[in-house]
Amino acid sequence: MHEVELWALIPFAMMLLSIAVMPLLAEQWWSDNKHKLYVALALSVPTGIYLIYSGMGKELGHMIFGDYLPFIILLGALFIVTGGIRIQGNIQARPRNNTILLAIGYLLASLIGTTGAAMLLIRPLLYFNSQRKYVTHTVLVFIALVANCGGILTPLGDPPLFLLYLRGADFTWFLNLLPEWAVVGSIILLGYYLVDKRIYYYKEETANIIADVREKKPLRFSGRINIFYLICIILSVAYINPSYFPQMGAEDAPLRVAAMREIILIIIALMSIMTTRRGVREGNHFSWEPITEVAVVFIGIFITMTPALVYLNEHAELLGFSEPWQFFYGAGFLSAFLDNSPTAVAFHTVAQSLPHAADATLIAGVPEQILTAIATGAVFFGALTYIGNGPNFMVKAIAEQNDVKMPSFFGYIFKFSLIILLPVYILIQLIFI
Repeated sequence: MHEVELWALIPFAMMLLSIAVMPLLAEQWWSDNKHKLYVALALSVPTGIYLIYSGMGKELGHMIFGDYLPFIILLGALFIVTGGIRIQGNIQARPRNNTILLAIGYLLASLIGTTGAAMLLIRPLLYFNSQRKYVTHTVLVFIALVANCGGILTPLGDPPLFLLYLRGADFTWFLNLLPEWAVVGSIILLGYYLVDKRIYYYKEETANIIADVREKKPLRFSGRINIFYLICIILSVAYINPSYFPQMGAEDAPLRVAAMREIILIIIALMSIMTTRRGVREGNHFSWEPITEVAVVFIGIFITMTPALVYLNEHAELLGFSEPWQFFYGAGFLSAFLDNSPTAVAFHTVAQSLPHAADATLIAGVPEQILTAIATGAVFFGALTYIGNGPNFMVKAIAEQNDVKMPSFFGYIFKFSLIILLPVYILIQLIFI
């Protein structure tokens, strides 16, 4: 095992600081995706060289080809396919209707994944609220519920759950997390409804409300073929993996076999582009800028965080974790800043080495309460930052593309997640973990 020097974590810290600070110091310069790419390369190339010369080229290769490329291909496929589904018409953006739409997204997140649900519903949500002045709080709650917390009930919901499923957790075991899912959803949805109804809706100008009512139209759907493509993506993620095709995981597997899922996702995305009328995407104001921004920012994040993940794997046992609540907060807070998939796997590995009672109920080789803590912490805490989960950054980019003023990296943390989400998560820990 190779020892990671602490200074090797500096590029990752600088990458995070760039995301947080550059929009404040040089907003116009940072808004150009080429400049984001320059920063990402300036930090990730030296990190990559260090990893290769330190004998950790395998870890770097796995991060790029095993994590980043599958991540960005899946996100890109969902972005393209959902961008081809246009909901025409308009509903009045009253607090009740917004809450219902958020609840629908919360339900869908476990069925089609947080990324799928977020990409499918963010554009309609923004369109329905286009006459309203105060929309930012709705997008923030959307990130928390649809892009993160809603995906806790199935392995399809969020990547860390899928990895825990591959490590031995039964597909239906995640339904045991229904009480945690229900409590988080109920509290946040109720809180949103009350705040939107009693504060923001009544702050709206009368002209905005009148325009919203006047533009109410029956809903119609265009690009229905993309619903079929969306189902194909879900089935590909669920069933095209080494558990169903063992040859995909073989060391000498040819590229067409090892990357079978990614190849099929690319084909689905291309089919969506070729078979969807151009007017549908134009009506959605479809642009490649959001997915480009995510691609260039996250290549820097994935490469520079590799030493941090290796360091965590090397020293995780020294953390002294033994209680479920420690795994909940440990996996949770690290998932907010590191990729939650390898973080969940790292803490699962630590949990496997712990002694346990002879009559303990083991799931995937660890006590059930600890696995519950790891799963809920990794998924829920992904909403604490813009980089905690892939769709967070995507939703932010699409919202800003639609002229919604989103808080900065630190603004999101200190004005929303720490004061709204963290107390809810603490309550979950006190009740269930």
